[in-house]
Amino acid sequence: MSHERPLYERLGQHEGILKLIKPFYADVRQHAVLGPIFNAHVQDWPAHLNKIAGFWMVQAGGQSEYRGGFAGAHMALGLQAEHFQHWLGLWELNNARSLAPREAEEMNALAHRLASRLFAVTRPR
Repeated sequence: MSHERPLYERLGQHEGILKLIKPFYADVRQHAVLGPIFNAHVQDWPAHLNKIAGFWMVQAGGQSEYRGGFAGAHMALGLQAEHFQHWLGLWELNNARSLAPREAEEMNALAHRLASRLFAVTRPR
């Protein structure tokens, strides 16, 4: 029987996830390709970061008030494959500088699965 702590706990729970996503989204907001998209659609960054933290809490195995809307929130943005690649590149860079290698790898794998699902839903038909 494994006594390993869930990823959510190893990340530092809610506060740890906030510490991870705050610098990441600061980078996103300044990114030449991603910044204009995010800055045009997010009016209240503190509220948005709390919502995103809730999303990542669920993804990492924690409890959250987050109740979905992940795909729908991104459908109208006109996202292309390059957007996902930029986002994933920043995500991986941020995780490498902020997390232990094992947790970074796990968070990167989660992000790649989510990006793949999201791209399938948002790409033009």
